[in-house]
Amino acid sequence: MTGLTAAQSTLADLSLALVYASLGCLLGAGVAFALTFARSVTPTQPVAVLVGAGTVGAPVDSAAEAAAESTGGPADRGRLPARIGMALTWLATVLLAIALVTRALSAGRAPWGNMYEFALAGAAAALIALLVVGYRRDVRWLGLWVVVPIALLLGLAVSVLYTESGPLVPALHSAWLVVHVGAAIVAFGAFTVGTAAALLMLIAQARPWFAARLPQAARLDALSYRCIAFAFPIWTFAVVAGAIWAESAWGRYWGWDPKETWSLIVWVLYAGYLHARVTAGWRGGRAAILAFLGYTAMVFNFFGVNILIPGLHSYSGL
Repeated sequence: MTGLTAAQSTLADLSLALVYASLGCLLGAGVAFALTFARSVTPTQPVAVLVGAGTVGAPVDSAAEAAAESTGGPADRGRLPARIGMALTWLATVLLAIALVTRALSAGRAPWGNMYEFALAGAAAALIALLVVGYRRDVRWLGLWVVVPIALLLGLAVSVLYTESGPLVPALHSAWLVVHVGAAIVAFGAFTVGTAAALLMLIAQARPWFAARLPQAARLDALSYRCIAFAFPIWTFAVVAGAIWAESAWGRYWGWDPKETWSLIVWVLYAGYLHARVTAGWRGGRAAILAFLGYTAMVFNFFGVNILIPGLHSYSGL
């Protein structure tokens, strides 16, 4: 690795090894959560369904409802796999956090200066968001739908996006890098969990057998809303911080650069989601579609804009 001391090269190699270890833990957690999800069935009894939420949340009988209420999710036979899945998720998160720290030490800067590092940091943020949500409630039904996409993101990071550790390009030498990109990473993590819950609601509307393995529609909708409502002001701050940094670096606050434009599109879609809920009373499927569109725009902003569309933010490192 050019430009690095022996100690820095060792730290960079250790960071990569820890990412692979984290990826292995996530794959194991995915299998455990898949077993949990396959074994989770909510028995039947009529319950209220959100307006516009379709058939999400199959009926439950009173005994099963009590069991579900005590655990925070559907009564199921997947307790052991769920515990294994959560333990592996905790381990994967710790390993990934250490990988980020060792990467930062090897490069002598914040570990999000290129697409590879942002992917690692975003993955860690999403896992932390899942663990925070699961601290007080049972989210075993959600684990599969967060850890598997995050495992795919890490796999893509180490196989396609990997960039050797090194100094930043001159344009990124600014304290705003930590503020602007750090806020975007935190928002990405919360948006990931919120959108996963929204997507599950959409799928469950069309597949009753799928809905029988999920909590009631109101819980899915509330979780999605809380995560997105938490992430939205952070994303807003990231956009504003980026504009301030742009004025310092390029002499203007906004120039409709592709990255700026798509960041605004993400902001508008999630603002529309929150506005529709508060003013028009949107719940269930319609709100979930907006949440999904916002997340799709965010993913395109990361991959499509960085790789396919040239602009002032072309610092992917590829």
